[in-house]
Amino acid sequence: MSADQPGVAAVIDAARSRSEHVLTGWLNRQNGSCATLDDALRYSVLGSGKRLRPVLVYLAGRALGAEDDTLDAPAAAIEMIHAYSLVHDDLPAMDDDDLRRGRPTVHRAFDEPLAILAGDALQTLAFEALASRPHPRLAALITTLAQAAGRDGMAAGQAIDLGAVGAPMDLAALQMMHQHKTGALIRAAVRLGALAAVEESDPRVAALDHYAAAMGLAFQIHDDVLDVTGDTRTLGKTSGADARRDKPTYPALLGVAQARDRALHLLDEALEALQPLGEAGLPLAALARFMIDRDH
Repeated sequence: MSADQPGVAAVIDAARSRSEHVLTGWLNRQNGSCATLDDALRYSVLGSGKRLRPVLVYLAGRALGAEDDTLDAPAAAIEMIHAYSLVHDDLPAMDDDDLRRGRPTVHRAFDEPLAILAGDALQTLAFEALASRPHPRLAALITTLAQAAGRDGMAAGQAIDLGAVGAPMDLAALQMMHQHKTGALIRAAVRLGALAAVEESDPRVAALDHYAAAMGLAFQIHDDVLDVTGDTRTLGKTSGADARRDKPTYPALLGVAQARDRALHLLDEALEALQPLGEAGLPLAALARFMIDRDH
């Protein structure tokens, strides 16, 4: 399946722009009790980021026939959860980063207590956004997001990651960690888009989940490679941070060349999974290629 079709890039860019517009609406309409907290929320989310997860919601949902206005709430919700995770991940008690998306992290731009509260508020706002629009499968949508973000998803992956610093980890354990820490939200994004369109029993939902599982792992492998090969200015965050913290990574276990090969193999697996979608899967194929070709 070729994703190099005229207009595919424009479709992806339009989805990214729509997600930015929807997020701006949610974050600017809060007439809030604390202006400083609102400022921190906007700083955490708006005007930066690749918007991969909301774009995945739109592309998966559209591929199965959903209208964009049905996809707006899940797209905003998944990005708020992602933004909250980054705010907390950067905190001194976690990865202790000073730079994110080319600018100071939230706890540096504001302060540490406000960064904690901003992350908390984004997490709850995500579920408010998701529940804001009636949908026949709303319970399944909420469950999908909660499971991906919580103790059996991203939070578990982050806890495993923190416990792995300086400790030996084999390839199977590393893969399991990243399937939770990074892969869970990517799979949830695709599943949210799919369930906004069709019933879970539709076989295309399983095909999209296979695509998302492969791409979630490929995305993390490529992130690990960029941490070794990229520079801070291009990455928008401090390069080489994983090695300095003695964190287990794919390049550390496999070497850069083998890690890249593994990501390419997973890309092929993801593209094969899209075959049942036919032409409707072309934007998802293009996005998959971007996810492991990117330089930041």
